[in-house]
Amino acid sequence: MAIVNLGDIRLHFKWVNEKAPGSIIIYLHEALGSIGQWKDFPELLCKATNCRGLIYERQGHGQSSGLNSVRTSNYMHDYAWQELPALLKAVGIEEKVHLFGHSDGGSIALLFAAKFPEKVDKVITEAAHVIVEDVTLEGIKPVREYFLSNPDFKEKLARYHFDNTESIFFAWCDTWLSSKFKNWNITEEIKTIKAPLLSFQGSNDEYGTYKQLDLIKKSVGQNAEIKELAGCKHIPHLEKKEEVLELTRDFLVE
Repeated sequence: MAIVNLGDIRLHFKWVNEKAPGSIIIYLHEALGSIGQWKDFPELLCKATNCRGLIYERQGHGQSSGLNSVRTSNYMHDYAWQELPALLKAVGIEEKVHLFGHSDGGSIALLFAAKFPEKVDKVITEAAHVIVEDVTLEGIKPVREYFLSNPDFKEKLARYHFDNTESIFFAWCDTWLSSKFKNWNITEEIKTIKAPLLSFQGSNDEYGTYKQLDLIKKSVGQNAEIKELAGCKHIPHLEKKEEVLELTRDFLVE
């Protein structure tokens, strides 16, 4: 584990398969994600593709600096267009990278690839959002109630987020449930993506429908490949690990 300072913000990151000769995969976690919550998937994919991997925790998550302001509706744009470029510069990455983003991380990967096409080789997203759906909000509401009524859930998150646990949880759910966020939509912005894109999602994802994949395909066009994974919920890389490993490995090495 390592720390990089971006001004007054500290980000926690980790290299995997660091001595491999291949490209770098940047792993972008979900809304309540952290380095540890990826489990062993990043290392397995890096070894399968002979790539290096950089996993990091965005501001507000894990052992990175806490949030220092109220989130706006453009918080994913800020992570994609400000924090991620600053991180790559700070750790000395100048070459094109692959992006692997899950949920919020997938949306951030799309936004980064659209804004900085010269920095991206290939993009993988799982369970990414490009619009706010009713099913997303209906999925978040009971999680918020569960957090408030179940101390065990908070303790489980605290194993990964430490002092950031409450702030990142409410930043996530209260931003998505706010009336200002209802019209959040990045379908126009991602039309400038030039890199090959693989987007997949579980057929039983509790936070999104196939409409997300359909809109990604319509926005990005022929460079985008989409796939729905049968019987899978919101975390395909853990729920369908072998299938996702094969799918993503083949995409990266082709």
